[in-house]
Amino acid sequence: MNDTILFAVFPYLAVVVAIAGGVYRYRTNRFSYSTLSSQLLENRSLFWGSVPWHYGIVVVLLAHLLGFLMPGMWASITSTPAALYTIEMVGFAFGLAALVGLCVLIVRRFTTERILAVTSPMDGVLLVALLVQVALGIYVSLVYRWGADWYIDTAVPWLISLVSLNPQTQYVSSLPFAVRLHMLTGFVVILLFPFSRLVHLIMFPFWYLWRPYQLVIRNRSAKPVPGKAHNASEWAS
Repeated sequence: MNDTILFAVFPYLAVVVAIAGGVYRYRTNRFSYSTLSSQLLENRSLFWGSVPWHYGIVVVLLAHLLGFLMPGMWASITSTPAALYTIEMVGFAFGLAALVGLCVLIVRRFTTERILAVTSPMDGVLLVALLVQVALGIYVSLVYRWGADWYIDTAVPWLISLVSLNPQTQYVSSLPFAVRLHMLTGFVVILLFPFSRLVHLIMFPFWYLWRPYQLVIRNRSAKPVPGKAHNASEWAS
């Protein structure tokens, strides 16, 4: 029963709430979809947190996504010991970089008064969820080795069953607690995502593709020539 709620009901609930919350926020407070960058408030530590965080998390997410979209090819790659070792080492390195960068960003956000003033409670909740998620990923990669291999036989079939609207919890019911928690925390992040400032990551200005060209007109008043009278009609021209 618990597995059904956690791994068959909660994922759908998280996605539905994320979509509904994102649409509602866009319709009622579209301005909040902007990046609301804090770079002008503090820029020194932003680089050391943002760069490792973004590079690390992008590589890790791409590896997860590749395994999900092309499980056959991924299984073929990881069947070679040398390739499996390399993937594990690269994944751990980028995951560790993401964790370090995220810690720097969290410390920066909660120790800089000007940034803390523009941080909402939901931003803090999402940052904590991200920290737990990334830390669990590092822990799983250290304790339960060769995740790039067994991920294909456990998480991928479960995710495919969710997408096909036929959830099969038996693929994940026997996994260790930390691995299961790592999977659930991923959906917690999805649920919280549209309610924080990070929602801008899913926005793309599609209207730029079909909007007309902007016409920019330089409107600078002419300087009067000394000794020459100007009437209103001359200024208007």
